[in-house]
Amino acid sequence: MSFFKNIFSKKEVAITSYSDFWDWFLQHEKDFFKIVKNRENIEQDFFNKIAPKLKEIQSGFYFLTGMYNDDTVELILTPEGVIKNIYFVEELVSKAPNIEGWKFTALKPATDMTDFGIKMEEFEFNKENIKFYSNNHREYSDKIDLTIVYDDFIEEKRRLITNGIYIFLDNLLGELDSLTIIDNLNIVGKEGISEELIPIEKLKDYLIWREKEFVEKYEAIRHNTENDSYACLETTTENGPLLAVINTDLINWDAKMSHPWITIVTVFFDGKSNNGMPDEKMYKFLDNFEDELTSELKDFEGYLNIGRETGNNKREIYFACKDFRKPSKILSEIETKYSKELKVTSEIYKDKYWASFKHFEQN
Repeated sequence: MSFFKNIFSKKEVAITSYSDFWDWFLQHEKDFFKIVKNRENIEQDFFNKIAPKLKEIQSGFYFLTGMYNDDTVELILTPEGVIKNIYFVEELVSKAPNIEGWKFTALKPATDMTDFGIKMEEFEFNKENIKFYSNNHREYSDKIDLTIVYDDFIEEKRRLITNGIYIFLDNLLGELDSLTIIDNLNIVGKEGISEELIPIEKLKDYLIWREKEFVEKYEAIRHNTENDSYACLETTTENGPLLAVINTDLINWDAKMSHPWITIVTVFFDGKSNNGMPDEKMYKFLDNFEDELTSELKDFEGYLNIGRETGNNKREIYFACKDFRKPSKILSEIETKYSKELKVTSEIYKDKYWASFKHFEQN
């Protein structure tokens, strides 16, 4: 064990970029290879070494490893379900050097399901005991809403079973499709089911068909907001006033589904002396901040600024986007740029019908 301590005992240069990380990895890859191949102290001498190095670049990187074949170690990088981190995982792996004996993979790939199964505590998950059916909605025809039927479902063990089903689906579909194509998922037992059940191994083909149909339907749709109409909405809560400015043409648009990725940017400020609202100087800063965002996320490129809401010591800025990768990149850069001045956070999630903004719709 002293050998492994010695190889990491020297003070190392801080990791500030993807290339820095891979340069560091190259220095230790032969030792890492032996650790994984020999299955000796992998967590302590491999995982615990690379985790802090990845965190120096950015939080949200997770990983797993094993032998891809007798002569190759595979390192899989994963965002573990966080949509906005997919871009960074893919970017990190795209910068990886070619190293003999190593295979670097962005996101958990699909697995050969011929004999695949998962066991968690007393439960097994395999193609024999998992089926599915689709819930069709007349009003929301593009929504992919699935019910997964698990033969051994027990309500008291829902959390464990749900975790097992999601791991199974990651392996069946591949992590990217599992995270980005399905809009809603419900897990139930087989009792009382009247719908025709479909074997789970047919799910991948079903989703490919639905996604292809969706892309063909909305791929060419764009929206220019230059001449759109806006409404100013105001209300008062127990925490003070809330003021919203909303693009009413977008809120009532009948092609919302073409921009299914919702991005919410939140800027926090100190408004305690102004009933939770910004003062004149902060108002100007917030407006300039939003202008900077919209200059990067342009409407004609597929990034629509729906509006903003200000109050309770924060401003939320809303975008609907055709994809999630560019917003992930731009928002990370902006959060870093302003990190010393104020707190900026963001979230990205899929919401094809913009249910998040139903309360802004005008009847």
